[in-house]
Amino acid sequence: MTKIIGLTGGIGSGKTTVARFFEQNGVPVYIADDEARKLMDQVEIIAEIQSVFAEKITDKDGNLDRKKISQIVFKNRVQLEKLNAIIHPKVKAHFQHWLMEHAKYPFVIKEVAILFETKGHLQCDATILVTAPLEDRINRVMKRDLKTREEVLQVVENQMTDKEKSSLATFVIENNEIEKMHKQVKIILQKLKNL
Repeated sequence: MTKIIGLTGGIGSGKTTVARFFEQNGVPVYIADDEARKLMDQVEIIAEIQSVFAEKITDKDGNLDRKKISQIVFKNRVQLEKLNAIIHPKVKAHFQHWLMEHAKYPFVIKEVAILFETKGHLQCDATILVTAPLEDRINRVMKRDLKTREEVLQVVENQMTDKEKSSLATFVIENNEIEKMHKQVKIILQKLKNL
């Protein structure tokens, strides 16, 4: 049976970069946030999301206004939970279908930003945490997403700390130098082959 390896890390830690390196090494990778984004573009899901928000959260073309949703949910935990209650089951079902399509592989990587926060690690055979110094993470996200420092810190505050996550992770990758990260991934790949 195909093993599920959960890959996670705080915003800006470089988990997607790590995921892509696993992919280059022949491991199928499922990026939950990307799939959630695609699902959230479906008309019926947009309507379902709108139904739990008092304010209008779509633009003039009927697409989700993601920036507006982010501003609401990162200030209001109840709204975040309502949004997650809609999206998480749909992503879970989509992943199960994807997993069946990749059943011939000994293991796959499932990248989830809030793996430990949602107890998703309990459905994994092993987990990998990607860490990076907080200032590096803040700077990466400010540059990548054109967010303010305050906006990035709001997201960071809604996630568990690296210290909390480290105690739950099977493996930890320190992503502060690309060559070192590649070496760490190769070591983990060998260990995963023996799981």
